Amino acid sequence: MRRFATTDLHGCLHTFRRLVEEELRLTSRDELYLLGDYVNKGPDSRGVLDYLMQLQAGGYRVHCLRGNHDQALLDAARHRWRWDWLGPRGRQPTLRSFGVGRLSDIPAHYLNWLATLPYEIELPDFVLVHAGYNFALPPAAMRQDHDTMLNTKKFVYDPTRLGGRRLLHGHVPTPTAQVRAKAAGHPGALGLDTGCVYRHNPELAHLAALNLDSWELLLVPNCEPPYPIGKR
Repeated sequence: MRRFATTDLHGCLHTFRRLVEEELRLTSRDELYLLGDYVNKGPDSRGVLDYLMQLQAGGYRVHCLRGNHDQALLDAARHRWRWDWLGPRGRQPTLRSFGVGRLSDIPAHYLNWLATLPYEIELPDFVLVHAGYNFALPPAAMRQDHDTMLNTKKFVYDPTRLGGRRLLHGHVPTPTAQVRAKAAGHPGALGLDTGCVYRHNPELAHLAALNLDSWELLLVPNCEPPYPIGKR
């Protein structure tokens, strides 16, 4: 059995499929952990969700966490909130991928799937979360602080609050060279978001996957058909 983690797919279905099928050659004996943000910004949010559900239904051990963009889509679709923070360039590709004009028209089974996603996953040697924790809180409280777990961009890692386990997260796009250099040192906390969706930015524009046992870092370049997105 092999264990891998990746994050922040943001609708990049072709790149994710290349990672799973050609680079990892995932089998039903392997474990694949995804750290959230499957939707928004990129070209095919619906396709990514369909593929994740297909893998799970096919017996693959694919474990998915909740990200802030997944939560935002869920909240806007179910509560009819105004969803202007991404702007038209971020919102329209998501709507287009589902073939709807309003988020409230997204088919219920996608929303139901998103609503079941956990905020964290605990392994014997790692804790997985989308963004991070407020380590200033007591351990029990920090792991109920869902806003921080989904949205924080800075934290001071304290392994004693996680039972000595390492922390893997996504959320903050980081240049591939920086992630590769940090992973080589087997750090206590590691961010895996290499900004796959930002296809115009050569320092980003990759999907990173970490082998949790060997610490080998695999970087797959964005291979989506052209789509509009601003340069980061």
